[in-house]
Amino acid sequence: MNNLQDKIIFITGASGGIGKATALALLEEGAKVFDFSRTHQLADEISHENLRSFRGDVSQEADVQAGFAACIAAFGTVDVLINNAGIGLTTPDLSVAELDAFEQMMNINVRGVFLCNREALKLMKPRQTGHIVTVISMGGQRTNPTAPVYCASKFGARGLSSGLADQVLKEGIRVTDVNPGPTDSNYWGDRKVAREKFLKVEDVARVIVFVLNQPEYIIIREINFDNMKFLAQ
Repeated sequence: MNNLQDKIIFITGASGGIGKATALALLEEGAKVFDFSRTHQLADEISHENLRSFRGDVSQEADVQAGFAACIAAFGTVDVLINNAGIGLTTPDLSVAELDAFEQMMNINVRGVFLCNREALKLMKPRQTGHIVTVISMGGQRTNPTAPVYCASKFGARGLSSGLADQVLKEGIRVTDVNPGPTDSNYWGDRKVAREKFLKVEDVARVIVFVLNQPEYIIIREINFDNMKFLAQ
């Protein structure tokens, strides 16, 4: 099944990791992909007629508005929004945690989702169709004593997404949370973790493609998944 041919997909944070793997998978499906990223642009790395990139910060209202305007100029509209951009910083001792770490995670993981959702809805609501997918993580389902602020930001994104799903269901707009367990990506930096027991970024990309390929009458509100090796340790 391929419902993605010529679909116009706005994806944040596609310069690497899950976002890059997802953008590449979507291009393989025949979708038109608009990459909105803070760092280097995917279109500088990969030449593809259906790929455009824009440098911007999801937490900045003007950047998000400019990014959506650029997508409309390039492709005409937005059929699918994938909120993938995110940041994770550990805060193992909240008594000495920096306010900057809190603000960074809340700004990107929650404010950024809000700003992108708002712009996408302006295009989807008049057409009574569209799909918003937010990559949240199992950190929005279960807490972690080494990263309570990160979990708080992901719980916040999940609440925003869940409430939006209820709000726009009758308008033909689907909203899905994708919640992968630990994934082998740059998120972990040089931390000593068992990456061999983690999901691969390509695993997450396949799940996102699966969600987007469902018929329009099927809504997947939330999909949770982990590497069995991680759960069994």
